[in-house]
Amino acid sequence: QVQLVESGGGLVQAGGSLRLSCAASGSIFSIYTMGWYRQAPGKQRELVAGIASGGNTNYADSVKGRFTISRDYAKNTVSLQMNSLKPEDTAVYYCNAEVRLTSSIRYSNYWGQGTQVTVSS
Repeated sequence: QVQLVESGGGLVQAGGSLRLSCAASGSIFSIYTMGWYRQAPGKQRELVAGIASGGNTNYADSVKGRFTISRDYAKNTVSLQMNSLKPEDTAVYYCNAEVRLTSSIRYSNYWGQGTQVTVSS
């Protein structure tokens, strides 16, 4: 199967920066999209940013201009550079990937375990 391992969360003051990283490993044939979602207490999980195999990116309106997603296709990693952080960015951030296994012709969705990001005011 596939494992997504995240790192880089933590506590930061408003206006600060954090960088999240996620590494995918396992029986991977190819990865279509990789991205980051977040879930704040009492709220639904939402897309923060995504990047497709061709390099196209998309961002939630709330993070445009502050967050940048990047991907290392050779290493199967995705990163999220978060600048000008706000208290409302506080959430658990989850890595997501659409992966085709070596034993399959279909893409399936995989999630990391989540990493906490807390922005203090």
